[in-house]
Amino acid sequence: MTRKDDVTRATRASWEEALEQLRKWDPEWAEACLKMTMDPWDAGVLPRKTVELISFALNAAWAALNPEGARRHIRAALAAGATREDILTVIKMASITSIHSCALGGSILLEELPPSDLGRRRPSQATPACDKMRAAGRWSPAWDTFQYLDPVWTDELSAVSLGINANGAMPPKLVELLSVAFHASPLRLNAAGTRQHIKAAMRAGASPEEIIEVIKLCVVEGVRACNLIVPILAEEIANHSERAEVTE
Repeated sequence: MTRKDDVTRATRASWEEALEQLRKWDPEWAEACLKMTMDPWDAGVLPRKTVELISFALNAAWAALNPEGARRHIRAALAAGATREDILTVIKMASITSIHSCALGGSILLEELPPSDLGRRRPSQATPACDKMRAAGRWSPAWDTFQYLDPVWTDELSAVSLGINANGAMPPKLVELLSVAFHASPLRLNAAGTRQHIKAAMRAGASPEEIIEVIKLCVVEGVRACNLIVPILAEEIANHSERAEVTE
């Protein structure tokens, strides 16, 4: 048994405590859930390294920030051949997923500003990073409003985005598959962003089957409810029984 096999087995058993309890309470559902959650790993459509990097991304995104899950998938990704640069790229991507706050808040603010204020906010500053984003086809029209409101800071944010994979170490297809995961995550569910990056992933050579696997990994994240809450439920049931015995 290799170290890679050991790490894979440890990753699969990460929710063993919850699964063991589920098997006692509802064995049929527990086995069906286990089969469903492990399908993206067992199907072989995506390389194991890609599966682990996407799983890490889903745990590292600001809406999730699950340190335990992030650590498990970092270990498994390294065992599957991922480099430090691969994982750092995912961290960089995760760190700016909050950029969509600009699209939401900026558009609402722009609607609420009085006409007198709008006239004073015509951007005159150069925005070279924004221009590069547009030229590369990476600019979202949803960011136009915030560039209008604060062109200098929006350009600084664009420069951060441009620097994520500046050396091109991560293949464009993988970048786009990761971006699909960030936007299709159950904690994000950004339809416009998901569509944008599905299109970009297909242009970069991703097949529909590969994109389906990414979506399946997003769905699997929902099972974390079992990982976290089933052990708590078991503890509380035991505590309740103990308190009931004391009061009798």
